[in-house]
Amino acid sequence: MHIRENNRGGAGVVVAAVLGGLLLIVLLAGGWLVGKYNTIQKMTVAVDQSWGQVQNVLQRRADLIPNLVSTVKGYSIHEKDVLANISAARAALGGAKTPTEAMKANGELSGALSRLLVVVENYPNLKADTQFTRLMDELAGAENRIAVERKRYNDSIGVYNSYIVTFPNSLVAGFAGAQKKPFFEAEAGAKEVPKVDFGK
Repeated sequence: MHIRENNRGGAGVVVAAVLGGLLLIVLLAGGWLVGKYNTIQKMTVAVDQSWGQVQNVLQRRADLIPNLVSTVKGYSIHEKDVLANISAARAALGGAKTPTEAMKANGELSGALSRLLVVVENYPNLKADTQFTRLMDELAGAENRIAVERKRYNDSIGVYNSYIVTFPNSLVAGFAGAQKKPFFEAEAGAKEVPKVDFGK
């Protein structure tokens, strides 16, 4: 009788130990999943903040465009297509709903501004205009700030994308619906825009 009770007591301890072990594994796994999920959410917020800074500098440059176009028009430049393209690209940038749309519109605006600089070479009086040179200086400053914020944004995207595609983080990322985000690539010709040395 004693032996049977001892056997029951021993079996109960084993069952309790197994259940305790399973509970501990579940808690550890749950804590790991929550930790990974929270890390992805924090990285998403960091990426969004970086994009917000990019939007600020893009808007800063876009705000210069109306005055620039007005100044250029004041010299009776007959390059209506160039000015129309700048205005259209600015409007597209302002209406962009997603980072991808904004990046595309920014590329078009940079290209249009580059074409304007080529055209302006044919108008010495405009190049010497104080208002125009001031606007171009401000535009160059805005371009530099865009480059800085674009790098910061791409850095945050690199960290985020690397994290969510690395195993086992990719499992949690898939569960959370996290997807790779696009880099903000420098468009071809964008680096030409800050060149504003008109023989000052």
